[in-house]
Amino acid sequence: MKKVAFVYPGQGSQQVGMGETLFQNSPIVQSMFKQADSILDTELTKLMFEGPIETLTQTEYAQPSLLLVSSAITKLLEEEGVVPVAVAGHSLGEYSALVAAGSISFEDAVSLVQTRGKLMEQAYPKGKGTMAAVLGLSQSQLQAELDVIGQETNEIIEIANLNCPGQIVISGDKNAIDQAITKLKEAGAKRVLPLSVSGPFHSSLMKSAAESFAKSLDNIMIEDVTLPTYANVTAERVTDHTEIKQLLVEQLFSTVRFEEIVNDIMKSDIDAIVEVGNGKVLTGLIKKINRRMKTFTVQDSKSLNDFVTWYKEEA
Repeated sequence: MKKVAFVYPGQGSQQVGMGETLFQNSPIVQSMFKQADSILDTELTKLMFEGPIETLTQTEYAQPSLLLVSSAITKLLEEEGVVPVAVAGHSLGEYSALVAAGSISFEDAVSLVQTRGKLMEQAYPKGKGTMAAVLGLSQSQLQAELDVIGQETNEIIEIANLNCPGQIVISGDKNAIDQAITKLKEAGAKRVLPLSVSGPFHSSLMKSAAESFAKSLDNIMIEDVTLPTYANVTAERVTDHTEIKQLLVEQLFSTVRFEEIVNDIMKSDIDAIVEVGNGKVLTGLIKKINRRMKTFTVQDSKSLNDFVTWYKEEA
């Protein structure tokens, strides 16, 4: 049997129409979408299929939408007999991974990520914090520059995501990020791209959200995982439910170490890494980490069928 790992996308991968062909073709998916609408007491399915994109992009809607599509595809893959040897997610995607690993129920995860989204929105005054992608600097070069900018501005500016070689995301106070856009180019960055986000996610400015979120997690049943699962904070496999809970709290204000996670997954001698959910963001990152790694994106009925056909072929 072929060995595959599942990776799950995070916020930013949402788009109008996500999950629609899967919904049309599967009673299982229809049931899960209706269940999410009921749990959240909102017409999430209608928003996902019809938009507007401005509303869908709001954190409190984007997060459950992405988790819903990823979890529905995981269920369909399970029905086809596809069992991953490991799972991981990028930021929000870690929740989809934990659902796949049997640590958090789908029902609890849907409401939990909506709460997470709301708390992230509320954690810092709107417009005061932001993020940017830095291309072409090493982590050590970038950190040295951020230390200087932080001292000069007396503001928070930190590394948020270690995505792949040459692509690192920074997060913090808007003024410090604005200054960084100019200074990092002068320091040799190829490009510094402001991101369209509503706050300084994965920075210490999210600690107030993390404190509130910890209380929400107290009401959720978290189990030990049933298959190898990676944590964003440590880039290591996590199994114990107590540790999982603590790392989900820390994840809100800690660096997402995606590149390290992918490198570790590839040590398992796997045949492919599969991006399970909307978009192809993670597939692009994986190709930059190791262009020889076989990848699939499974986000609609066609890509699902293509992957399952490959998976069931004789090696």
